[in-house]
Amino acid sequence: MASVSSERPTRVRWLMFSLACGTSWFLYLHRYTWNVIGPYLAEDYGLSKTELGTIFSFFTPTYGIGQIPSGILCDFIGPHMFLGVIIVLGSLLMPFYGVAGGRTGLIAVRLAFGAAQAGTYPSLSKVTATWFPVKTRTIIQGWVATFFGRSGAAMSSIILGSLLIGYFKMSWQWGLVVMGGAGVLFGIVFLALFRNSPDEHPGVNDAERALIAEGSPPPNPSAPPVLPFRVAIQNRSMLFFVIQQITSAGADAVYVLFMGDYFLNAKGFDITEAGLLISLPLWGGAIGGMLGGFFNDLMIKWTGSRRIGRSAVGFTGKFIACILMFVAIAQDDGVAAAWALFAVKFFTDWSQPTVWGTCTDIGGRYSATVFGVINTSGSIGGLVSPILFGGILDWNTSEVLVDGITKSVTNYNPLFVTVSVMYMISAFCWLLVDCTDSLESRLAPGGDLAGDDDEGQEVSGVDDAE
Repeated sequence: MASVSSERPTRVRWLMFSLACGTSWFLYLHRYTWNVIGPYLAEDYGLSKTELGTIFSFFTPTYGIGQIPSGILCDFIGPHMFLGVIIVLGSLLMPFYGVAGGRTGLIAVRLAFGAAQAGTYPSLSKVTATWFPVKTRTIIQGWVATFFGRSGAAMSSIILGSLLIGYFKMSWQWGLVVMGGAGVLFGIVFLALFRNSPDEHPGVNDAERALIAEGSPPPNPSAPPVLPFRVAIQNRSMLFFVIQQITSAGADAVYVLFMGDYFLNAKGFDITEAGLLISLPLWGGAIGGMLGGFFNDLMIKWTGSRRIGRSAVGFTGKFIACILMFVAIAQDDGVAAAWALFAVKFFTDWSQPTVWGTCTDIGGRYSATVFGVINTSGSIGGLVSPILFGGILDWNTSEVLVDGITKSVTNYNPLFVTVSVMYMISAFCWLLVDCTDSLESRLAPGGDLAGDDDEGQEVSGVDDAE
């Protein structure tokens, strides 16, 4: 019998990779349908931009509240059944936007949809930590979280707007039925094929298990199954990590909420053209995230420091996005503005794999829980931003007479300046995040902080690592 060292590793991990990518793709495909259906809802129910933003934001409370419990549950039972069920549930909810009947119904659907999607990314962070070695994990996270997530978002307006509504002349309501049905079918495939870990899959050999485990730090045998939250609260890097996520996710709400109105109404394109232009910034994010994963691992190798590599990529991406937003503001032509926003999203999203990598670095065995904390933080930004952004747009909307017809004209520049400022705050927070300050390594037997005395009082040697 061949030894493990000479045995060729099986490739089951790539099947898990494909299922993880598909999960991320469908999550964003469904979530970003709001770009297309938002203007229809505003017309059907007479909603202002502030009202539309407020209804949109009701996704966030249940999405945010569900993050940490989902992360804890996933760390405890694994992602298989958890992910499979929420993929199917979220897909089944899609058509309900078309039969909501008014503001109250739309709010109920948004709350349910947020709850259904809450656990996806904490669970996917667990998948990448379980199925891939440390040396390639950031690249894998770039593909799963950013390229396939953002490409799903980019395809949302193309599939629903340009294809189903524009080409096949479906109503937007039936378009949602088609997209939801496709998600249900994928969820069934996921449940049939996915497994929690290499040890649970009969097709994984010892050589592949050894390859996946290569470079992983030894587990802390004294670490409890659930992360004590005071360990996370007292970590300074987690504090700045949370702040950067609030501002980053808050800024990015503009791409799911108002890009449809921007290209349809502010720039005057029809639905077929607008579907393509809405997707351009999101394709920029998809490509940026994919390349960002490679660049992050390259920076870590080049600098010899995981902390410097991650912080450098996080800072430069957000800083360049901040500057490029002013290039987008300067464009009068809608197509040129779309390409400028493509560049903005390219740089802001090339730090997304860094977010995932930092969660796994800081979290260790608690990576899903840490990702839940970070996604909850992003939900705070996602809750406030739609209302703030809608108010900014309503404040900068005026009625003008065009060919004898009164039309509402909105100036988007103040909104884009606000987004730029949020990117700048996120950029500087990255300089203060130390991804090597592992929460797991801080735990002593019993789940206390390493360095605490018997009374639980902090003693010397437990300051956050610089």
